[in-house]
Amino acid sequence: KKTLSDAEQAIRMIRQHAKEWGINPNQVGVMGASAGGHLAASLSTLYSSDETRPDFQILLYPVISMVPGITHGGSRKNLLGDNPTKELEDAYSLERRVSPRSPQAFIVLSADDGAVPPMNSIGYFLALNQQKVPVSMHIYPIGGHGWGFRDNFTYKRQWTEELEKWLRDGVKFEKK
Repeated sequence: KKTLSDAEQAIRMIRQHAKEWGINPNQVGVMGASAGGHLAASLSTLYSSDETRPDFQILLYPVISMVPGITHGGSRKNLLGDNPTKELEDAYSLERRVSPRSPQAFIVLSADDGAVPPMNSIGYFLALNQQKVPVSMHIYPIGGHGWGFRDNFTYKRQWTEELEKWLRDGVKFEKK
């Protein structure tokens, strides 16, 4: 899809301008929330070359699966249409697309998310873990969906501190 190629072009552009912008070209990641989490995870599992592979992924309450009963219905319809084939559903169910070359991940969500079922994140975590991809997942008991960086999210301080610690100490970058 066009959105995925746009995301790949963004990674390519960041790496091409890394020196000029003072960025390490081997430490370029992707972050997305909800449906944007599906795009970030798509880039992390469906990238077309090492040049466009992110070095890490940060996912907030992401849509991952396109399987009915697990997915977010609106995201599924917007991405796949009204009557997708089983092949299309499988292609965009990212828990099925994880490989040992998928980038390390930080995932955060709320257990009571009524919009995007937690099974999206849990299934993706299990797939990453099975492929021995480093993954850190944080599930908070309440918060629902869409809290992002909102100050009134009960666990904002906890999750942002965990993310900062992971970025500082937990991310292991490959020698390229």
